[in-house]
Amino acid sequence: MSDKRNRRRAPESDRPKVNPRRVAFDAINAVTADNAYANLVLPRMLAETDNSGRDAALATELTYGTLRSLGTLEAILAAASGREIRQLQQDLVDALCLGAYQLLYMRIPAHAAVATTVSLVKAAVSPRVSGLANAVLRKVAAKDLDEWTAELATGDRLHDLSLRYAHPQWISSEFEAVLGPEELADALAASNVAPPVHLCAKPGRITKGDLSRESRGGGHGQWSPYAVYMPSGDPGRLPAVVTGLAHVQDEGSQLVALQLAEAPLEGSDRSWIDLCAGPGGKTGLLGAVAAQRGASIDAVEIQQHRAELVSKAVRGLPVTVHTGDGRTFGKADSADRVLVDAPCSGLGALRRRPEARWRKQRSDIDDLVPLQRELLASGLRLARPGGIVAYVTCSPVTAETEAVVESVLKDGGAELVRPEWLLDRVPGAERGEFAQLWPHRHGTDAMFLALLRKTGNR
Repeated sequence: MSDKRNRRRAPESDRPKVNPRRVAFDAINAVTADNAYANLVLPRMLAETDNSGRDAALATELTYGTLRSLGTLEAILAAASGREIRQLQQDLVDALCLGAYQLLYMRIPAHAAVATTVSLVKAAVSPRVSGLANAVLRKVAAKDLDEWTAELATGDRLHDLSLRYAHPQWISSEFEAVLGPEELADALAASNVAPPVHLCAKPGRITKGDLSRESRGGGHGQWSPYAVYMPSGDPGRLPAVVTGLAHVQDEGSQLVALQLAEAPLEGSDRSWIDLCAGPGGKTGLLGAVAAQRGASIDAVEIQQHRAELVSKAVRGLPVTVHTGDGRTFGKADSADRVLVDAPCSGLGALRRRPEARWRKQRSDIDDLVPLQRELLASGLRLARPGGIVAYVTCSPVTAETEAVVESVLKDGGAELVRPEWLLDRVPGAERGEFAQLWPHRHGTDAMFLALLRKTGNR
């Protein structure tokens, strides 16, 4: 299938039907060998191979589940094979992981999982290694997941939990530092559950009830006044999404944006800035709120292609999009409200990005922290005295949340504001003087929010 990735899409009648396991294998291999993103390559492959309905659902579960569980699957395969798994060629490892996922995480009969994977190895890897694949997978099938993780346990609690719930140990450690040990297993487990699609009904453009009906009975969100949970289907085909009346946005992302808009403010309230606007979900929601209040937004995005996404997301709203660096944008003391949705590790959205946990390293956070500090300092520079700044990350990690805010506050000229609107709506979201959402508590991404008021010159 790799030779088809760059071809023009064939007419539907000419497209070949390909087994969903082969589609999953090719998607997994594109991620592991070519550093592709599963959420980009898999939909294209499904369309190219005429897979839909139950076949598409199977391919999606196999792809996302295998990628999400890679570290644990590879540890089990190493034990079953008696060798370091990375000594094997990459495409064979991908096929073995795909087979092991079916054996350990799905209700597929063992004989079927082994047989179909061995056939896949023969066709997609090499007949020469099909015997090895058969032997290794039969050993994997001899135990269930609990038995394997018990056999591989070391007695180190973090190691064993990380193995059981398929997370790098450093990520488990970072989560525990915020949550404590009691909730860690629940938090890790929640990162392994694919979330429903969350929609946002732009206020003043479509009601939540109308969006719910259009999405074929989507339920109202639990926390955001504009959230709808879409039960199934492609949100990109909804008329409301196509026309910009609504957009796809995690409910937690909606909440942190709305908290900026709902924070009490004395004096003028007409000039807002979104300092890191791409790809535009928060900007679109804030733009709709601003339109109802007679305010306007300057949306800043440093990458041109992401700035174009922002422009698309804010069509018809009082938003001006700028391609530029948020650290140097604009005039000091000019904004009433500023959103700093800082680039971050994204560890709060692991359930949406199956391969992300295995690609990231702790050093990635260290590299981001200086940028996060500079952007927050710039947000406070742009805010007028008395103005409100919201610092947001899709990560709970202390180094890029509390530590960033506290380091910037040391420079003076700002104070923390309790995010009352959000905390009053969402039980269990309080994190000291900040707000912290969690998948296992709230069904949202793990969004962090600090609300600051500028008190003097910076």
